[in-house]
Amino acid sequence: MNKFKKMKRIYIPLLGLFLLQSCSSDLLNTSPESTKITANFYQDQAQLEQGVNAVYASLQYNGQYQLAMLAIGEIPSDNTYDEVPANDSFTYGEFDFFTIQPNNSLLGNTWKDNYVGIQQANIVLNRIGGIAMDESVKNARTGEMKFLRALMYFNLVRIFGDVPLVTKETTDVNEYFGQGRTSAETVYNFIETELKASVDLLPVAASQKGRVTKGAALGILGKVLVTRNKYTEALSYLQKVEPLGYSLLPDATKIFDPSNKNNAEIIFDVQFTSGLNGNTEGSQAYQMFSPSGFISGAKGHNLPTKEVYNVYTSEDSRRNAFIGLTPSGVPYSKKLTKPITAPADGGSNVVVLRLADVDLLMAECYAKANDFTGSNLYLNKVKVRAGLSTVNVTNQQQLLDEIALERRKEFVGEGHRWFDLIRTGKAVSVMTAHFQNTPGYNTAVIKDYNVLMPVPQDQINTDSAIKQNPGY
Repeated sequence: MNKFKKMKRIYIPLLGLFLLQSCSSDLLNTSPESTKITANFYQDQAQLEQGVNAVYASLQYNGQYQLAMLAIGEIPSDNTYDEVPANDSFTYGEFDFFTIQPNNSLLGNTWKDNYVGIQQANIVLNRIGGIAMDESVKNARTGEMKFLRALMYFNLVRIFGDVPLVTKETTDVNEYFGQGRTSAETVYNFIETELKASVDLLPVAASQKGRVTKGAALGILGKVLVTRNKYTEALSYLQKVEPLGYSLLPDATKIFDPSNKNNAEIIFDVQFTSGLNGNTEGSQAYQMFSPSGFISGAKGHNLPTKEVYNVYTSEDSRRNAFIGLTPSGVPYSKKLTKPITAPADGGSNVVVLRLADVDLLMAECYAKANDFTGSNLYLNKVKVRAGLSTVNVTNQQQLLDEIALERRKEFVGEGHRWFDLIRTGKAVSVMTAHFQNTPGYNTAVIKDYNVLMPVPQDQINTDSAIKQNPGY
């Protein structure tokens, strides 16, 4: 099977403001030609597929899974920090010390790039009904678009709280402005509905690697439900994932091995490839998230803390599998591989969901139901793979704490820790203790309002109906 890649560069009118950046090409079609999306564009399946590919392309943007979800999901937590080189013009350090400003460039890209993808998904979903194509393919593409749109809204609502909920196609910028922000509750309800629909539409196995499948929809739906404290319902979906053919790899070092992409543990990941199309298929994450001097142009953002490095016991194989040390002893993530061409052309896929995540979410759901046998079963699957002894914890809070610790060690650098701390209500207490116990953070303070990020000031300036989050 060919790895799924985008096919053409497609320009999308979004709010009259945002232009879809250039997409990379399918191996069968490397033409750099551009196509202007207009009311007359979607006339056949080939044109529809270009629109579908553009939605996948948006996942590669800086404001989505190339940089933002990895950074925003980790740097505000106790897992990673920002080295902040003196000559750096980025604003990642604001997440580290909770001095986050509404003009933060990464947050601006996060808002923009997610709505770029959402708007393109809206277009495809509006047009697909009128395209003559195989019904099974039409169902699959509809499921893919519903899933990806829901995933983007899930990320937006976790980061910003209330956000505008836009589901229709429009070419009139005024139809987007003036409606303000939709309540997080309403957005979450929409996300659930879309993911449940995608579960029914998506195939178990995709024809091309990188496409969304039923397992991805089930797993992300389960995570959304856990985020909303709907543990019983979440479990009913999470239980259906592994039987679809996924399995934990016996060796944790193989999960992120570049020669073992899209392996049996990976349920959904964003595809990057080094050395294609003038290096436009690659990711700059390795360069951005490596210690200064470790690679040409390294920025030193999102580095594992010494605290998380020391959390692993000597028996735990994950420390050496997931974290390396520079010659000077600075930790860095091994989940990103060194580019083979240019420093900003990394080929590491970004994992959105893998089976270990599903297993530990299931362990959490069982623990919440006081089913300690089920909870320990799925907790121990992950622990045993790491070389640790099994446990049999029968106190609910102790068991939940053990699961949280395993999640921290298993997913360091993958963009989950901050969101885990928020949904479990521990962000303020954990980060306050982290600042008190970590040299260099004597001025750092987290407040209750920091569990949401500020709405980008540019968006507020554009739409007066959108109000800023409290505290910013």
